[in-house]
This record gives sequence, structure tokens and C-alpha cells, in this order.
Amino acid sequence: MRLRIPRVPLRAGLLLTLVAAAACSDRELVAPTGPGLFNTEEAPDSGEHTIWPSDGGETASLNGSASFSISSAAAPGPRIRIGVVPAAGSVALGSAGDYVLRDKGTGVDLMSGSGGTVTVTSVGVSVSYYRLQVMCGSVAAVNARKAAAEAEGYPTLTEFVPAANCTRLYLGQLPSTSTFTQRTVLRNELIGKGLAGTDSFYRLLAVGGQQMYRITRGTTVVETVNPVVLTSSGGIVTIAGASYRDVAEARRNSAGTMAGINELGMEPYLYGVVPRELGPVAYPEVEAQKAQAVAARTYAISGLGKRAIDGYDLLATTTDQVYGGYAAEHPVSSAAVDATAGLVATHEGRLIGTLYSSTSGGFTANNEEVFNSAPIAYLRGTPDAERGQAYDHVPTLDVFRNHANPTSLRAAREGDFESDWARYHRWVFEWTMPEITQVISAYAGQPVGKVLAINVTERGPSGRVLTIEYVTEAGTFTDTKDRIRSSLKFINAGGTPTNLLSTLFYIEPVTDSKTKATVGFKAYGGGFGHGVGLSQTGAVGMAQKGHTFDQILKHYYRGIELVARY
Repeated sequence: MRLRIPRVPLRAGLLLTLVAAAACSDRELVAPTGPGLFNTEEAPDSGEHTIWPSDGGETASLNGSASFSISSAAAPGPRIRIGVVPAAGSVALGSAGDYVLRDKGTGVDLMSGSGGTVTVTSVGVSVSYYRLQVMCGSVAAVNARKAAAEAEGYPTLTEFVPAANCTRLYLGQLPSTSTFTQRTVLRNELIGKGLAGTDSFYRLLAVGGQQMYRITRGTTVVETVNPVVLTSSGGIVTIAGASYRDVAEARRNSAGTMAGINELGMEPYLYGVVPRELGPVAYPEVEAQKAQAVAARTYAISGLGKRAIDGYDLLATTTDQVYGGYAAEHPVSSAAVDATAGLVATHEGRLIGTLYSSTSGGFTANNEEVFNSAPIAYLRGTPDAERGQAYDHVPTLDVFRNHANPTSLRAAREGDFESDWARYHRWVFEWTMPEITQVISAYAGQPVGKVLAINVTERGPSGRVLTIEYVTEAGTFTDTKDRIRSSLKFINAGGTPTNLLSTLFYIEPVTDSKTKATVGFKAYGGGFGHGVGLSQTGAVGMAQKGHTFDQILKHYYRGIELVARY
């Protein structure tokens, strides 16, 4: 397959945690035999210590509302948490300068240093608690007292003792660091409620399987039950070797693996987003950069809490917005962020969904043309042109065939914001018959033999394909809307099937001039990405032609207002 297209491409799409009875006389401290139980814990290894939370569990929550909040160089607007390492076996946190690593739940300093990294992993360890042994009796007697204790809200633990042919019942759960006085108060309380007798006594028992965070730096090891955060005196931290502003955090995600999280202010976050979404070196037009900043800010604020189950708000990839951290920052894009600080796009008083893609190809799409969603008033198709409703700029097969340069309409210079220069405003792909057979077989999940025809059976107002059918020797297979880009893949220069650039295309068979047999297919297309909302190359073209960022945004998002959120 040959890709016949001649600036650096933009992103293709975006669309963003006992009835009184005798306690029994087996007071010897023998090793318990129940599953997950161990005897008195050994002292930690040299250089190792364990930090326990004040309340026995994590107190951290999204956006800095933890019992211990870390904030450096407070920026306007909300703070945001980005999963820069969403899933890993371990996460390396560090800094080139002086740093402090803290327990997020308690605020206790765990480590400090200058330069280098610490490695954080999640490990299963045995955790010791003082528990009051109140009886060793029959299953029925133990269950009755156990139920009474649980009704009063006390933790319970049972253990069968084969040698004594009885079941031990333990009540209460006090940290191994608890004092004798604290233990006496609980014991007297349980006696007073008839749940324990005067012959009850405490045992220090460890339960295996407690998940903890283990922090390692050289030979020094620290463990804590809470996530950990690292701050630097210089304000720049590292996560998995990449540099970020403000706070680095390591914690478990919903799958139980480790996540590396960067928490920072909204504007500093955007410093690392805008240059990755609209490269300021290739596209230095200030008004386009401002438009991108407002769109990215609106998306970010509307996404706060989106991925709270994993401990952060957004991912750092095209799944949400591309975020490159401190290393991605550029003076042009940072100035655009500052110039629009706090501004967001709204429609009827609510934040809009700021969908954007690289290149529209001449006409943006209504949202329902591309996605299975109800029509959205501000996501209406609009021409990428300066004049009226220039529908003549919607590609047709004749436009591609008859123009002197069918691979690009740049030469036309008819007022399109993209067409004078955008790399993917127009493109043409070809498939040989073996290539198209490979592609459609992969989509169908079975060998399809020869591809006999590819028919577009429905188009949307912007010219995009809504429904397509692949007629093969194995039957007819259909696909719809933006999914077509992944079913009708093109073969890139490296021989790898790659998603079609957009659904704004026309396709026809390639025939042998002598035999008239179909030997492949050719697609004439325009645009790169889903085509809904703002066209990034169109925004640059508008800026080049003198339009301001608010004009750009209101061109692509119909009927919106720009308001200061903070």
C-alpha cells in the first residue's frame, strides 16, 4: 500500500480506596495455627522502620483533601492529579535537588535527601495487633459471643486449636504500639459488657496479607500503610525519571498495582499539556495557542474526579489529554496559558465538552456523525473556511479526481483555514488485494478471501462515512462511524496496519487496465482525527489570518461563552 502525502502531525483525536463464659486456660503463647496467623513479630531489619496511620487506614482523597495536604507554590484554580504512570510494579520518585518523602496519611517524614530516587512498591506483610483472648470453646458458644461482640461494633477473630479441640475467640484490635493503659481500658470495657471475663488476656498476633507501601533507597527500607508523597525544595520532582512540577505521589490503583501521580495546580498542569497538544515550535501562532489553552483547561476542570477510583483525575495520554510535564514546557505555550488563566468555555452555563482533533479536512462533523451520542448544540459541523457555509469545500470524489493536485487542495487557496498548508488536509491511500484482504480479515476475525467490493452506504452532512460494508468471499461485514477508522486500516511505510486518518473519504476499486479485474482499492480522504469540535490546524490557520482565540473557539464550538472560572 502506498501513502501519497507530503510540518509534524498533530494528535489524531481526543475526544480526557463476645455472652460471658470462661476464657479457657490455654494461656501459653504457642504459635497459632489458623490460616494467616503468626506469632509475635520479629524486630524490623536494620535500617527499616514502619509508620502506622493515626486512624488505621488511608485518609487521602482526591485533590489534596487529605488529612495531610501538601501544596507548593500555590497556583490559581483547582489542583489536579495526573496518572503519569497509571500501572506499574513499582514507581520511582525523586528530585535533582533536596527532597522530603512523607506519609500522606499522617504527614510523618519518612526520608529526606538531596538528589536521586526512591522506589515505591506494594507488598503484602504481616501486621501485628493486640487482641483480647476471651474464650476457647465450642463453635456454637464462640459464634454466639462473636455475634454479640460484632453487634457492639468490636472486631473479632477466631482460631481453631486442634490440640485443645476448641475455638479461640479474640476481641478488639489495638496497634502493637498501644500502651498498657490503653489495652486495660478496652479490656475493662469488654468485661463490663459481659463480653469478656476476668481471666481474659491479650496476645500480640500478626495477620498476613496486609498491603503496605515499601520505600527503598539503597539499603534503607521504610514501610507504611498510606500512599507516599515527595516534594522538592526546587519545586521539580521526578516520577519514573520524567520531570514534573510540585508533588510526586505513589499509591495503589484500583487493580492493586502501583500508580505514579503528579499533583499540581491547574495552570502549571496546562504548561505541560498545551505544547504537547499543539506544538509551539511548528505552530507558534499565539492566538491558536490561547484557544488550545482554553479548550484544554475546560476539559481538565470538567474531568476532575473522573478517575478517582484509581487515585487521580486524568491520564497523561490521548485517552484524556497529552501531558508532558516540566520537560514539555515552552515559553510560547506557557504565555498562552497565563494570558487565558481561569478562562473556560461554557454553553448555557455549563462547561462544554471540548472535543478537538488535528485536521477537519474542510468541514467539521456533528458529534452524532462520529459518536453514538445525541446531538449536542455546540458540536455542530462547520466549514473550515472564511466564506459562508462553503459546502463546496466538503470533499467529493469529483473534487479529488478533477483537481490538478488530487493529493492536496493547497494550490486552490480558496479560503480554507487548513488547505493552504495543513499536512493532512488531503490524502490518498492505496491497498493491493493482498493488503486489503489482510486488513478486512483482521477486522472480521476470520479469513475472508478476496474482497469483492467496499461500499459506502450512508454519509453524514459533513461528508463523513456513517456506514460501510465490506463484501468478501466469506460474506459481507459492516461497520459504522468512527470505528471505521480501525476496521479500514492502511498499511504504513513499516508494513504495519494503522488506523485510517479520518472517516472523511471516498473509496473506489483499482482495476487492471487489461483484464479489468479488481486488483486493489484506493481511498481519497481529508482530515486527521474524528473531526468533531476544534480543528487544531484550522485554529492555526485562523490565527494566521488574524482571528483572535475567542473567535477561533466560537467558530468551532457554536453558541458558547467564555467565562472566568477563577
